[in-house]
Amino acid sequence: MDATIRADLDAIPAYAAGRTVPGSLKLASNEISLPPPPAVLAAIAAAAAAGNRYPDPAVTGLTARLADRHGLSTDRIAVGCGSVLLCQQLVQIVCGSPDDEVIYAWRSFEAYPIVVRVSNARNVTVPLDAEYRHDLKAMAAAITPHTRLVFLCTPNNPTGMALRRDELCAFLDEVPANVLVVLDEAYHEFVTDPDVPDGLTLLDGRPNVVVLRTFSKAYRLAGLRVGYAVGDPSVIGALRKVYPAFSVNSLAQAAASAALDCLPELLGTCAEVTEERTRVRDELLALGFEVPASQANFVWLPLGERSTEFAAHCERERVILRPFAGDGVRVTVAGADENDAFLAAARKFAL
Repeated sequence: MDATIRADLDAIPAYAAGRTVPGSLKLASNEISLPPPPAVLAAIAAAAAAGNRYPDPAVTGLTARLADRHGLSTDRIAVGCGSVLLCQQLVQIVCGSPDDEVIYAWRSFEAYPIVVRVSNARNVTVPLDAEYRHDLKAMAAAITPHTRLVFLCTPNNPTGMALRRDELCAFLDEVPANVLVVLDEAYHEFVTDPDVPDGLTLLDGRPNVVVLRTFSKAYRLAGLRVGYAVGDPSVIGALRKVYPAFSVNSLAQAAASAALDCLPELLGTCAEVTEERTRVRDELLALGFEVPASQANFVWLPLGERSTEFAAHCERERVILRPFAGDGVRVTVAGADENDAFLAAARKFAL
């Protein structure tokens, strides 16, 4: 007798990662193009020597470091195998029925529809507004008695637009207390707009709000998969109950802890990226492209039906981008030379 597999798995979309093409420049995955700092690489090597031992399942050391960095108690922080897995675990702790709903903007982070369906919950998408931003009024109106969680990706992947303090606080105050709101701030370190708040400053008095951060982007550890959630102890305690055992490996724990000692260097690179972001956007605007004002380490070109054509053109120029068919193209902002290669390809594309 064959095993009975969930029939609805056929409807779950596969996650489409940014492609790597040998001999081409990869600007498809929002990675920092530099390797981890030497001190981090040394910590990884040292941890590898104890690779015969299981990792700390509670991620005690890194959790304590993060608590100290943010001035919080350790019961408010949960470390996971990247923020993507934490997204799935957050859905799991609030959704238990196929009628349970999770709301998010679209287009937004491609993992959301996957983690929702994997958890056997229902996706509810709300279109972005005409400026490629979250339509918070429409999202609030979409909340029903079946709503269990709302994802807010800010800055939003792939459009780069971030929510400002007044609109975000007004939305949070409107959301029912029994609905979990997840502020996915994977690109927080690249924000330069003073009106965009640090989500951690919004947690007091809001036990239904959780903030997600990652070591994948600014900390240059995308390959080691470390993220963390900050929230009320009741939510964090529930999150820890659905942890896959030993999900944050020893090398990742050591690397993330060492990266916290390298913040001046890492954040300095983020500042360089944001300067390049301005230059890249200005040049694209001068070429006639529409480019929203991103707050992340990428820019968004809403090319609509020409998106795949533009990405294919750039691939022929040995630059790999991330197209979203029918919507637009996301382009990682990297070092100056890499950005110059992309801009040279863009100049050859006839709008």
